[in-house]
Amino acid sequence: MAAADLTMDPWWRPSDAYLVQLGLDALMADIEAPSLPLLAGLARGEYPQARELFDLVLEELGLQPLASEDLAKARWTAARWWAGQIVACQIDPIHGAKLIYQESAAELDYPEALQPIVDLARALDLLNDHPPDQQHMRDQVTSAAQDFLATDAHKDHSL
Repeated sequence: MAAADLTMDPWWRPSDAYLVQLGLDALMADIEAPSLPLLAGLARGEYPQARELFDLVLEELGLQPLASEDLAKARWTAARWWAGQIVACQIDPIHGAKLIYQESAAELDYPEALQPIVDLARALDLLNDHPPDQQHMRDQVTSAAQDFLATDAHKDHSL
């Protein structure tokens, strides 16, 4: 998704710092690309090199260029990955629900398959002034993520 965002108007493009953070996240997720450690290891003063290294990593991973159908597929893949991370207790369910809501569902025009997670994420946003029972919400999100993964396993989604 960040690769697609790089093609947007300048004010929508991810920052150099964000690209370095993506490199760190990818390393932590055991993604392998020769240039990935270089991207992830950039010091603050080297951030201007981030876009070039990010492009190189994308090329090494076979992710360039992205067409609109590839972007939709990437958003579904991200939603499934985040749901899997929620179920595996690798990401906080509340944070994961917000990622699925903001980065996948919103960009896919709120598909029905993601609606239970979207509803929970919206409920969390509405309840910011009155914090809900956090563990109960985490359990609900985890259950919704499990349901999504179970029903989504054999579907092919597109725009």
